[in-house]
Amino acid sequence: MTILGGRGAATDQADDPGAGPAVPRPPITRNDYTVLDVPPLGQWTPHLPVSVVIPAHGHQEKLDLVLAALAAQSYPAHLMEVVVVDDGSAPPLRLPEIRPEHTRLITAAPGAWGSGHAVNCGVAASDGAVVLRLDADMLVFREHVESQARWHHRADYLAVLGHKMFVPFTPGALDPAEVRRAVAAGEADRLFDAASAEPHWIEGVIARTDRLTRPDPLAYRVFIGATGSLHRAVFDAAGGMAEDMVLGGDSEFAYRVAQTGAVFVPDTDTSSWHLGRSQMQAKRDAGTRFRHPYVATRVPNFANRRKQGPRQWAVPYVDVVVDVAEAGLEDADTTVSALLAGETADIRVWLVGPWSTLTDDRRAPLDDPRLDLRLIRETFRGDARIRFADTAPAADPLVPFRLTLPAGCRPAPRGLTRLTEAAERECAGLVRVAAAGVPASGPGSIRLERTAAYARARHLGTPEDDLDGAVERLFGLHWVRGPGVLADGPAEEPPTDWHVRLRQAEEEARVQRERADRLERRLAWLSRGLPARLARRLAR
Repeated sequence: MTILGGRGAATDQADDPGAGPAVPRPPITRNDYTVLDVPPLGQWTPHLPVSVVIPAHGHQEKLDLVLAALAAQSYPAHLMEVVVVDDGSAPPLRLPEIRPEHTRLITAAPGAWGSGHAVNCGVAASDGAVVLRLDADMLVFREHVESQARWHHRADYLAVLGHKMFVPFTPGALDPAEVRRAVAAGEADRLFDAASAEPHWIEGVIARTDRLTRPDPLAYRVFIGATGSLHRAVFDAAGGMAEDMVLGGDSEFAYRVAQTGAVFVPDTDTSSWHLGRSQMQAKRDAGTRFRHPYVATRVPNFANRRKQGPRQWAVPYVDVVVDVAEAGLEDADTTVSALLAGETADIRVWLVGPWSTLTDDRRAPLDDPRLDLRLIRETFRGDARIRFADTAPAADPLVPFRLTLPAGCRPAPRGLTRLTEAAERECAGLVRVAAAGVPASGPGSIRLERTAAYARARHLGTPEDDLDGAVERLFGLHWVRGPGVLADGPAEEPPTDWHVRLRQAEEEARVQRERADRLERRLAWLSRGLPARLARRLAR
């Protein structure tokens, strides 16, 4: 079954007359989605097809209730399809009588298992421009799909999180027909007692950040499980779910979505009932212990990862690019050795030079015009963090930051840490370094780029020669001084009470000036008539 619009709505609507109006791409600063004019529920006309993908394993009774609630949604039926993916249930799941008009049940493809694999299978089998992932134990309110879809009609790079309440569930307590009637009547909120709902930790994060509108590079961490939606193009750009993560995959996927430049929106104009406690609520300690290694090695800014001490991970925190094409061994060693010995250990260093020109042909070893290039390669080829490239590589979408600096400068032990800390503290998209002997811009300058910021700028169609300007407008530009970043200057940060110390120094200078004035006046008074007194003494 193909719903109205099909995949053309997610790829290039301008080339598909049947896909409906194109989705706009307004520039959104950091995560301040409040610039979007989202219509009230029931007072707008949607045109985007939505695919609701439900990964499921067992629990037929819950699935029946979930589909009954979806059968009474306010979103137009001809624009909504539901794809249930049976992830190896025994006995196999079946579609109940009460379900949305366009509902399919498929079996997860062989070769993998888990909710991530099931979601990928469901997305691949679906057609909608917008993908709404819904867990198989989520009984949604009447406007749940509509409420999230509103946002996707206003911008095509949003990740919308649906609201949910965790409530105790008793098998047999609800009938699918009863659920459909309640949802259709707008009375889904009466099916359970909201006072019995168990709070979820993401509610606190949303509240503390003014509904995620405050600048926060970690806004993505709330986009986990249960109910959330995004444009298919964003799902594809992020690479889909990680099928080798049977737990914690939603957190890792949310990070990759953030790396595409997405904006995260908590939608609370409607809600849903989570039938029973989540696995993390029921087995928090065991779940955390299991998830930590899988998430930490893939998500560089995962909070607990920084507490593990210096080590290398599957995904580095910073990609460092150093052009050594014309550099001598000593300059290259000065820069690269300092980077490798620095406080930030989870880095990957790209040495850019004409490596492909190095051959094993007979040559005069000491007169080789590529001698330094050979010596550089031999010096660093044994370090697993070093990569050799003929041209500067494109930004890796998995790595949060990309640092470019010239060969010959010596980063301080905490230099890279200071740069990334400044970027996170200021939520900046670009950090530049002002240092003596280093160009402020262009070749040879020192710059730290936030991958997500440049991904958003490119998504908005920014020309390559204006990317820095667009990133400054969207995320901000921050300058840091060379001392503390480079080793040839004082490593101390300016004291936090510098303004107090300045006032104290100015006051002491004023006191000393007044004392000097008094001494000058006294000397002038004592000096009056001194010549006459000396003349009288000589006359005697």
